Amino acid sequence: MTAATEYTLAELCIVACAEAFRDDGEKLATGIGVVPRLAASLAMKTFNPDMMMTDSEAFMLSEPNPLGDRGADFVQKNESWMGFSRIFDNVWGRKRHAMLGPTQIDRFGQTNTSALGGTYEQPKVMMLGARGFPGNSISHRNSFFVPSHNTRVFIEGECDYVSSIGYNPARLPKGHSLEDVDIHRIVTDLCVMDFGGPDHQLRVLSLHPGVTAEQVKENTGFELCMPENLPTTAAPTVEQLEIIAGLDPHNQRAYQIKDNPPGNRG
Repeated sequence: MTAATEYTLAELCIVACAEAFRDDGEKLATGIGVVPRLAASLAMKTFNPDMMMTDSEAFMLSEPNPLGDRGADFVQKNESWMGFSRIFDNVWGRKRHAMLGPTQIDRFGQTNTSALGGTYEQPKVMMLGARGFPGNSISHRNSFFVPSHNTRVFIEGECDYVSSIGYNPARLPKGHSLEDVDIHRIVTDLCVMDFGGPDHQLRVLSLHPGVTAEQVKENTGFELCMPENLPTTAAPTVEQLEIIAGLDPHNQRAYQIKDNPPGNRG
């Protein structure tokens, strides 16, 4: 396939996020947000056709739905019914991979989707809430997309409110070990990372075109595992951009990263 020469940062991140689903096989993919959903859809339409995806209501799809208004003539390709009981079978059976965007991430990989500042009883800012994230985070694979990599997200201390499990022995549920935690990929507007460093330290896997290791370090509130001679995140191919455009005909992806600059900032 031919690498594209012009692409946006959002499109680069969509392709990088799609790679997180490459080796999943038959797992239920849940992309929460525009970029994660397009990433899961791209993976399903290209290198992981075994991936399972729902219409976000009650049906399993054989073809991912495009984003936004699909027109009166659109008919989604339903494959089977996927009610809550079947969803939970996949969750508890570790047959699900969710990708979402937390507000805070700490050095353990614990995340915060609930509240900022103050006390638990009186936080300064209330957000979505932990919802099902505590159980999901210990039951199956999770990945994160962060549209703005900075020290307000990758914080110095522990999350203000711990919404999900990470590689922190002090917070492991009874009967579980660190081996049960599966934080697979973190894609940001600067780089791709995982928790594969020593003692589950956050590790940089690739730098986006034009981004330096120093930029990533300066925008992270804790020490990173930064290998030498890091590769550059792969550019989208022409074919991938065509598929993304078909999945996002109203160009919602252009509004997911501030100003959505070119993907190559060199």
